[in-house]
Order: sequence, then C-alpha cells, then structure tokens
Amino acid sequence: MRTPAGKECPHYYEDYYRGRAVQECRLVKENPQSERWQPGDCKRCPVPEIRAANSSRDLELKLTIVKTMLGFVRRVGISASCLKHRVPIEDPYTGCPQCAAERPGLDLFRKALGQDDQ
Repeated sequence: MRTPAGKECPHYYEDYYRGRAVQECRLVKENPQSERWQPGDCKRCPVPEIRAANSSRDLELKLTIVKTMLGFVRRVGISASCLKHRVPIEDPYTGCPQCAAERPGLDLFRKALGQDDQ
C-alpha cells in the first residue's frame, strides 16, 4: 500500500471506508519498545527500499522509533534477522549471506559480473 510519503510498503495499512480513519504501520505495532507511529515517520523509513531490494521470505525486520533531542527529533531504526538461519543481518538490503550461499544461480551471476573471489 502507498504510504503518506508516497512509497510502496507492505507493512503500511490505511482504511477510510465508510467513515473510518485508520492509518498504521504494522511493524511498529509488533514492537512494544518503539514510540507510537506517526505518518511523518514514513519519510525517514528505509523499509520500502529494503523490501524492494530484498524480497526474501526469511527476512524479518524490526522497526524502532526513538525520540531524541528532548523529544523533538524522531529517529527510525531498523534491525534485520534471518528466520531460516536465526542470525542477525548486518545489511538488510543484501540479505542473509548464508541464504545467498545456498542459491547456485547467484554464484553464476557473480561470475558473470567478475566478482568471484575464489
């Protein structure tokens, strides 16, 4: 669904049918340590770009919104992990290195680009 910032995000939900006025980020709802979501948080959120770059089903994202600078500035933090291998992922844009090693087609792609380190 399209966010208030104009990006496509699978975790954003809105409903204005028959007088309802519901806007929510479902990733923030799953994280009790996070501040409440506001529509302006979508401008700084990296989740739409991460989901566009990495479509792995095993990628689990955790979004945390934290207030800083006396509560005036809101920071959006993201952490990622692999559900299949139960490891944290340093770069969610590229995904889990163990999952990438299991795909033989990806190795052919690296060889074609000349990035084969073996």
